[in-house]
Amino acid sequence: MSHLKAQGTKAFAWDFTGKMVTQGMSFIVSIFLARLLEPTDFGLIAMVMVIIGMASVFTDIGLGGALIQRRRLHRVHYSSVFYFNIVIGLLLTFLTYFAAPWVSEFYNNVELLPLVQVMSVSFLLGALSSVQSTRLRKELNYALLTKIGLGSSLVSGVIGVSLALYGAGVWSLVAQALSASIIYNILIWSVGHWKPTLEFSWKALIQLWGFGFRMFLSGMLDAIFTRLDFLIIGKLFPPATLGFFQRAKSLNFMVVQYSSGSLMTILFPILSKVQNDLSRFQNIIIKSLGIINFVVFMLLGCLYLISEELIVLLFSDKWLPSVEIFKILVLSGFAYPISALLVNVLASRGNSKAFLRLEIYKKLIASVNFVVLYFWGIDAFLYGLVIQTTLGVSLNIVFASREISLPFFLFVKPIITQMSVSVISVLLTMSLTQNIEQLDLIMLILKGSIFTILYLLLNFIMKTSSLEYFLGEIMPIIKKKFGSKVES
Repeated sequence: MSHLKAQGTKAFAWDFTGKMVTQGMSFIVSIFLARLLEPTDFGLIAMVMVIIGMASVFTDIGLGGALIQRRRLHRVHYSSVFYFNIVIGLLLTFLTYFAAPWVSEFYNNVELLPLVQVMSVSFLLGALSSVQSTRLRKELNYALLTKIGLGSSLVSGVIGVSLALYGAGVWSLVAQALSASIIYNILIWSVGHWKPTLEFSWKALIQLWGFGFRMFLSGMLDAIFTRLDFLIIGKLFPPATLGFFQRAKSLNFMVVQYSSGSLMTILFPILSKVQNDLSRFQNIIIKSLGIINFVVFMLLGCLYLISEELIVLLFSDKWLPSVEIFKILVLSGFAYPISALLVNVLASRGNSKAFLRLEIYKKLIASVNFVVLYFWGIDAFLYGLVIQTTLGVSLNIVFASREISLPFFLFVKPIITQMSVSVISVLLTMSLTQNIEQLDLIMLILKGSIFTILYLLLNFIMKTSSLEYFLGEIMPIIKKKFGSKVES
């Protein structure tokens, strides 16, 4: 188990560092693009990516997750999934290309026709590298994955910004997305240390299908429902409105996802390895939940306070309509990382039946909120999203607590505690800074600093378990790093 922990720690360090560097670089690129392009350009690409994103779930149909979850695998399993993915990728590319006129007609926007046709090739590009990426994740080889992702992000970012400078408009966003996939394929095929053999077996696919099919259905529901807001807004409102929504949602998602994304990515293969050791499994989940709560509620509270200063400084005044959207999205931002952890409980233990049932329940709740969006507009939908995500997290807790025999309250207590600490810190910070008038950058630093100090202080006074777990993981790393420097 100590070897597995060391593997997991190393993988987490590589993935977290890689995500921070890659996302930081991508974020800088997005700042340039947001200043060079118009909200309408982002609205147009968001309309295209809705279709691409919904259809992309069919490129894998859950077999990637099954490869990670299954303990005994042979070469034929990997090769069979690879060839199957290629066929599906080609099929989706052709279908999307010829369906482009219908997409353009649906949105009543002729500019979308060539965009959809060009972006259709992304299905084939994704299929070419999916098994290689899955194999590296199963082996916890995140050092190599990080380097490949960093290289593709860097080059594609330069291409996107360069084209935007030359006035390419929305096509700079298309070029950035496709070049990232192309470069990723080149790199992973060059250094990925795996090539498919000339083997294919329907039996091997069927062995994976029991777990993979239900995971595919869950993924399909998720792919559709996480993009329906873009679809409805794109249909009912001008592209610029969708652009404002997309900018706010992407900024919120970036921070929330990458605050805990590395932990989620590493946990699935680790939990799959210890799925039969219930006490160890329980311990990993409780500690992970504490750490996620501590980090996420600190980030979200800070983001809520500095939202206007952050968006104006990064993207300029033309993106001001995104501020209110962003602030409301932040209120529901806690749900993603917590839910990602809890559904990992079901996925890693192979309970795809419960996983699918849980997703259906959550999608039924989401459907009600999409009706709200259609009839009452974006603001009502956003506030409804806070209620929707809270109910979704509650359902996740119910299913996870049953799966690993832990009481419901043990999950809820740290969430409520950290949420309360964050809310109190936000209110105190607002009270202390309400009469201060300074430049946006100074106010951003001031609000962020005051909130962080209050948040840490309240956690220390209350002796929260989340702070204890966070320090328990971070302090040995700090001591090891700085201790080695002192010795040298």
